[in-house]
Amino acid sequence: MRSILVVDDEPSIVTLLKFNLEQSGYSVLTAEDGRQGLDLALTEKPDLIVLDLMLPGMDGMDVCKTLRQEKMNTPILMLTAKDEEFDKILGLELGADDYMTKPFSPREVVARVKAILRRSQVEEMAEKATDEVMTIGDLEIHLDKYTVYFRDELLVLTPKEFELLLYLANHKGKVLSRDQLLNGVWDFHYDGDTRIVDVHISHLREKIEDDSKRPEYIRTIRGFGYKLEGPAE
Repeated sequence: MRSILVVDDEPSIVTLLKFNLEQSGYSVLTAEDGRQGLDLALTEKPDLIVLDLMLPGMDGMDVCKTLRQEKMNTPILMLTAKDEEFDKILGLELGADDYMTKPFSPREVVARVKAILRRSQVEEMAEKATDEVMTIGDLEIHLDKYTVYFRDELLVLTPKEFELLLYLANHKGKVLSRDQLLNGVWDFHYDGDTRIVDVHISHLREKIEDDSKRPEYIRTIRGFGYKLEGPAE
């Protein structure tokens, strides 16, 4: 049974999410403030965290940032009562995998949770593979270990960054639009907010490019999208 940690200071929301997630077959842990949520995340290591942005003591942004600094790549679904683009993009920049704006439908939260966890099955499938490695220039994607090396150095990627890189690698040399990447990696539409793709592309470039402003691997095709290819291609 997969475990979900719900961190929110509104008892009614916690009760609602706990009930619906348990009805869907998940084990649910709960926390009412950021510090308690951080401690539970680090000790219990849930499969996914539903994290409110506005929390007493330690807000969701700080919790998310701290978890990523601790090299904990558990998927995070961030909840926010704000509908400002700044908050959404900042949350993603700090390492959140997805976000939802309050008020929301509990059924939609469960659907998002299922979609995120379904993508994590890539890791489980990779564990059954026999040392399958995709090599593009100095970039090595180890499907069996769910790891990426660049010039023999292990990279620390979030689950979403890995999924995006793997999707690009599986379509090596092909130009992919932002909408294609949204549908292929995120599994649903963001109402035209394609900056989410740009944010994650920027993160990947910082990790695999010598100069992120002059990328050799992930190249921008102006007016359309991106493509991944080797530096000499």
